[in-house]
Amino acid sequence: FPHTSPFFPSLSFSLVVLAAQEIIVSKPGDNATLSCIYRGRELHLNNLRVYWQKADGQEDCSVVHALISGQDNESEQCIHFKNRTQLFWDRLESGDFSLLLLNVSQSDVRTYKCVVMQKTEYTKMIHQSEVVLSLAASYSQPILSGPIRNSDSTEEEVTFSCRSGNGYPEPNVYWINKTDNSHLPPSELKITPHADGTYSVFSTLKVKATSNMQIECSVENKILQENLSANYTQQKQSNGSSTESHKNLGKKGRGAQAAGIVSVIILIGLLTVLTCWLWRRRSSNQVSYTGNE
Repeated sequence: FPHTSPFFPSLSFSLVVLAAQEIIVSKPGDNATLSCIYRGRELHLNNLRVYWQKADGQEDCSVVHALISGQDNESEQCIHFKNRTQLFWDRLESGDFSLLLLNVSQSDVRTYKCVVMQKTEYTKMIHQSEVVLSLAASYSQPILSGPIRNSDSTEEEVTFSCRSGNGYPEPNVYWINKTDNSHLPPSELKITPHADGTYSVFSTLKVKATSNMQIECSVENKILQENLSANYTQQKQSNGSSTESHKNLGKKGRGAQAAGIVSVIILIGLLTVLTCWLWRRRSSNQVSYTGNE
């Protein structure tokens, strides 16, 4: 039935199929494309009105971007979106009304609605779709650092540290004892925000040493349903074996040195023999030449 308003004069609603809600995941600080594609008949921009708006409509300002009769209209645009939105002009006449939203942040996370209206004898809605924008970024592979023990003592307290970064939103960090898959409470958990909207995390774990420590640090990103982990398995230094290794290396070094000296002596001997042989041959040739004269 017809409905008139100052913003949509002589507006008539007809049956419009609402496209399936699309979910867009973007990284903080990146640009996000909110998709809105109409696959109907050929369009003329002068007869179109395209409105991108907040789907909830509960705030004082709901207009994200407006295109009226082939021109951007900023008169009703929310201040939050000023100079941050643009349509793809080379795609409009083919029915692609997708919106590019620049430098997205947490305040942009919401559901957006794209409404396309066409004016012929009267203004009617020909397309409507919704896009959900959420933010997420994968964390880097965790780096787990642990102690290298020099004894079998099970009484000493040891410290592990785990770090990861460049992710969004704030992560969950889990310490796991892999010998029985039990969760261990962290001694410290520090989450640091960065200028680009991402986070880094640093956590430590202090536990009593055991003879067979197997510790895992896991960083969870709930939105992306990602769990990245790093593992530590006890590595014990053996002074005896290290010393024995050094002794063997010393023996090998002295053996190589002796072999080198012997080789030099043999070479000198060979050169001496060769020199004597050449001298005798030369002397013999001189005697033979004198006799012929």
